[in-house]
Amino acid sequence: MVWQGLSTPARWVRGDVPLLLAALLLTVHSAPEIPGFPPGFPDFGRSQCKPIPHTMALCHGVGYSQMRLPNLLGHDSMKEVVQQAASWVPLLSKHCHADTRKFLCSLFAPVCLSEVHEAIRPCRSLCRDVRDGCAPVMLAFGFPWPDMLDCGRFPTDNDLCIPSANSDEDRAYHEELKVCEACVPEGEVEKAILANYCKNDFVVKVKVKGVTYVDGDAKVTLEGRGRPLLGPAVTELPDELWLPGAGAGGGVAGGCSCDELRDRSASFMLMGRLWSEGKWRLTLVRRWQGSKRDLRRIHRNVRKIRC
Repeated sequence: MVWQGLSTPARWVRGDVPLLLAALLLTVHSAPEIPGFPPGFPDFGRSQCKPIPHTMALCHGVGYSQMRLPNLLGHDSMKEVVQQAASWVPLLSKHCHADTRKFLCSLFAPVCLSEVHEAIRPCRSLCRDVRDGCAPVMLAFGFPWPDMLDCGRFPTDNDLCIPSANSDEDRAYHEELKVCEACVPEGEVEKAILANYCKNDFVVKVKVKGVTYVDGDAKVTLEGRGRPLLGPAVTELPDELWLPGAGAGGGVAGGCSCDELRDRSASFMLMGRLWSEGKWRLTLVRRWQGSKRDLRRIHRNVRKIRC
């Protein structure tokens, strides 16, 4: 979700200072460990504004471009921030609360504004709403809600802080945010591929290197050039595919989001067709957890289709 420049609505911050911050969706994770947190918040007297790196999948494209370092979790190097934030990316795909990404990024990549000389922390209400939605999901994977995220540590909503999306305006905004049609996880991957094969030009199994946003669309960069598994229309794909309308993760009203693509460790089955001017449009995005045997079965079944 991204707004250009200073045009971002001020409603995301509780207080008198406008803030470039957007509400986002989240994900839970079966990684072997949840990163630890330091015992207290850092001293921001020595903090610096740094660009949010494109390798930080959790917060790149969150709605602002500059973050404070050290962050609110005491990480004082960008390498540490990126490494620790990556452990939380899978939580977003669980959709336990609409503000999960907003809350996590306020800690891992706190916004840095020239007109604000103090750390802007998440409001207590934001913490509580995300905790109530996500703590049960985390616990199901064996991870308790971290002590460092004790919501009593954060300011009340009448202070300068990042609030939960609980106002009528914020709720209306969130209702506009939808999962992109290509990313809706309905049915089995194989059935979806077979049902839509004749409408598309390619199917490819790849990993995603990164996602950037251009004029309201998401540009998906593949890890290496993808050779389509299926589809007679192309023999080789470019390393960039497009997801229309997903610019900045759906941060523009009426847009859509596809948080699945933020998990750089996952493999995906991507299906699509030629869009315009040499651009290839994604029509199906599914996380792939199948085996080589499963892929061979899909090949066999596709050969039986007569388009």
